[in-house]
Amino acid sequence: MKFTDKVVIITGATSGIGLATAKLFLKNGCKVYGVARKPYAGNDFPCYSASVCDYEEIKRIFKEVYGREGRVDILINNAGMGIAGAMEEASAERIEQIVGVNLTAPCVLSGAIIPYMTAGGKIINISSVGGIMPLPYQAMYSATKAGTEVFSRALANEVKPYKIKVCAVLPGDTKTGFTDARVCEGENERAKKSVAKMAHDETHGKSPESVAKIILKVAKKKNPPLRVTVGGSYKLLVFLQRILPVKLVNFIIGKMYT
Repeated sequence: MKFTDKVVIITGATSGIGLATAKLFLKNGCKVYGVARKPYAGNDFPCYSASVCDYEEIKRIFKEVYGREGRVDILINNAGMGIAGAMEEASAERIEQIVGVNLTAPCVLSGAIIPYMTAGGKIINISSVGGIMPLPYQAMYSATKAGTEVFSRALANEVKPYKIKVCAVLPGDTKTGFTDARVCEGENERAKKSVAKMAHDETHGKSPESVAKIILKVAKKKNPPLRVTVGGSYKLLVFLQRILPVKLVNFIIGKMYT
């Protein structure tokens, strides 16, 4: 089967990295199906309006795509959200929401797609460098992205007998609407200054198209790595995190963002 024949489902497909990825996969001849909470204004690929946390609806969508195409080759769990602020001001409702969208949903969706996935299929989970380098005042975001990366590695061993591959893609600062959409809770001035610094870095970060190219590269590999970091400087940071003492890494991050 040529790569141009691949059937791809992308969550969070109407903006940012998800939309850039959908368009790039289309350009490469794939059959793309999107899932997003907000309706898609375009008509270049079918996109279902659904929350990734509406698991029964997502399962119905997966079944429908399988009914149309007879298989699903690639699932890209891209949908995500951010919350920021001091933990003492964080609401339980927001914490539950971000865990649901960023971690529980990719886990549930990955399990739901397996019966429809062909041998050689791939599950690509969008994590973050923030899951490896924990961000102050975005503690829950970092926690969910760390969980996504660890889940991906665990799942890779589970689905090995089915010849399905799993990879976590870790973008660093990326210029998308995610920055403005992030929910900032509380009035802690230190938190506000820290988040403003992060927002500045994001708005001067890599384009979503550059991340989409890495996702496409992963999808084309017969044996993709378990984890791919986007951007040379971020690869260096992740490498240093592995060899430096944990306290030193945390001290450096604190100096950068607090």
